[in-house]
Amino acid sequence: MLLNIPHNFPALELLAKEQFSISDLILTKKDAKPHLKVAVLNLMPLKIDTEADIMRIMSNSPLYIHLDFIYLESHTSKNTPFEHIKKYYKPFSAIKDDIYDGFIVTGAPVELLRFEDVGYWTELEGVFDWARQNVTSSLYICWGAQAALHHFYGIPKYELDNKLFGIYPHTVTDTSFPLFRGFDDVFHVPHSRHTTILKKDILKHPELTIYSETDDAGIYLLTDTSRNEFYITGHSEYSPMALHNEYMRDMKKGLTNVKLPYNYYPDNDSSKAPLVQWRSHSSLLFNNWLHYFCYCSLKE
Repeated sequence: MLLNIPHNFPALELLAKEQFSISDLILTKKDAKPHLKVAVLNLMPLKIDTEADIMRIMSNSPLYIHLDFIYLESHTSKNTPFEHIKKYYKPFSAIKDDIYDGFIVTGAPVELLRFEDVGYWTELEGVFDWARQNVTSSLYICWGAQAALHHFYGIPKYELDNKLFGIYPHTVTDTSFPLFRGFDDVFHVPHSRHTTILKKDILKHPELTIYSETDDAGIYLLTDTSRNEFYITGHSEYSPMALHNEYMRDMKKGLTNVKLPYNYYPDNDSSKAPLVQWRSHSSLLFNNWLHYFCYCSLKE
């Protein structure tokens, strides 16, 4: 895959160690224009890890993608130097007049706050409204999905007694839906969250359709197909060690509402390497989204 990104993007170093074939070559020929233009609002605390997750999950796409990472000017990251953000990201104000084929909003470590108490909430609401006017298809992940659903539909989130944490099996309600083309009857998804949304609230909105859920993890994916918007409650983009790193971090903090990640370690032994069960379907999900909803819709 060719990505049009700033030269020497740090996440490329992480992916190179995994032997992923990704080039940051910027083509200059007049006929070598990107197939797609995609923006990512990265709200996760470990920016470079999330950058690598997004680029890794797109790595099997044959499309040439111009990828912009953007940041909110009302928020200062505590875990990533601003020099990195300033060098490799664009402020939302710099792209608000642009048109994108795809837009991704990641999760964020603010889920236990009321939406309106999040410091950058007002600016984020403006981004959500901008996306409906300037983006072909939007993909909202984890807290990003909860936040967008709350902004557009007033759907609440609910705090869980214990963190929903692990790898959960899911089924698809409509296998003909293009986003799930190539999927098996059962597929696995990483989840990592302290809050959830409820089906009863979704069903109040006929414009929303639930396409995947499970008893243990609840709703995984729902859409507003008329607006080409997708809401995902899990972290399909996660790398194999992401949950392990989160678990070690939570244990160091002494959190009592975090249990061993479900269905993650062989024999539930955290000293053993995690069993990866979600990578192929995650790749399919993102590439189906890019192809059928960001790219093909442009040709219709």
